Amino acid sequence: TLLYTIKFELTTPDLKTIMSQNLGVILKDVLDLHVENLSHGLPKPAPDEVCIAMGPVGICGSDVHYWQHGKIGDFVVNKPMVLGHEGAGTVSSVGSEVKHLKAGDRVAIEPGYPCSTCKICLEGRYNLCPDMKFCATPPIDGSLCQYYCHKAAFCYKLPENVSLEEGALLEPLAVAVHACQRGKLSFGQKVLVCGAGPIGLVNMLVAKAAGATVTITDISETRLAKAKELGAESVFHVKSRDVRETADSIVSLSGFADLTIECTGVDSSIGVGIWATKPGGSYVQVGYGKAEVNFPIVAVGIKEIDIYGIFRYANNYPTALSLVASGAVDVKGLITHRFPLQDAIMAFEVTKAGTGVKVLIDCDK
Repeated sequence: TLLYTIKFELTTPDLKTIMSQNLGVILKDVLDLHVENLSHGLPKPAPDEVCIAMGPVGICGSDVHYWQHGKIGDFVVNKPMVLGHEGAGTVSSVGSEVKHLKAGDRVAIEPGYPCSTCKICLEGRYNLCPDMKFCATPPIDGSLCQYYCHKAAFCYKLPENVSLEEGALLEPLAVAVHACQRGKLSFGQKVLVCGAGPIGLVNMLVAKAAGATVTITDISETRLAKAKELGAESVFHVKSRDVRETADSIVSLSGFADLTIECTGVDSSIGVGIWATKPGGSYVQVGYGKAEVNFPIVAVGIKEIDIYGIFRYANNYPTALSLVASGAVDVKGLITHRFPLQDAIMAFEVTKAGTGVKVLIDCDK
């Protein structure tokens, strides 16, 4: 039996105590997750930063993975770390050099910021910057707390018709925008999305907004029902372990895909995606699973499939915001659970169990 500890310091606070508190969700060790007042108290923004009173923050699979395993690849949690990187909130104060934002502005936070001076950054692919600082990626703290400071250049003011919840969901949406752009998606194409989890669903939404016809697969009928609810033209329930049989069934259902977006990282799903892609088509690997997987390399060569990897996003937040603000993409249907900050441990349990799609924690409640 695992024992999870929730620590609170809000019993009978006076005004001075309230004003100095900054409750956050902090991972101290593997399986050791707490909600408590952060030791550094209320943060003060650097000259090029803003301090944000955080609103909703979404839980990502990476947050759960750090909680359960303490590392992802070479990123290891060696000291206590605040989790969370899918967030939005209201600017509470600005640094001396910040001109485009002011206190009271509602913003979405692009959670990574690069050095902006290396060759890769200057080429515009700053997501690959070797000196990238990314929320809740060791050793950088995340934004799942009441007050958080971030580089102002990577905070995007929300128009009045975009809610803070929608602002928080710009983060996974930006991943999908990047994936579709990497795959050179164009109007009228047939797109196969492998995996109907949160990332698979946002890829489906972006592909549809770009004029594609989308088929989405999953092993869960519940997830496929959500995909259908959100507008998938066709869904395919994966039952067979035979990769070629599954791929042939998908092709019989909806034809070969011009573009396949694989969002699971599972060997069998990768194989299905390759075999269901048309000769001369494109394949984008979004999902991460094992470090090394079985891959049908001969099929890739014989079919001349163009393969693209993606890592987060670069210059995609403005597009994601425009898609939401214009009504071209509705992300609100992804939200299945909302929890106040004090119930964050429960929110993580729900996310781990896979009973929801997108779980939000309200840091201002």
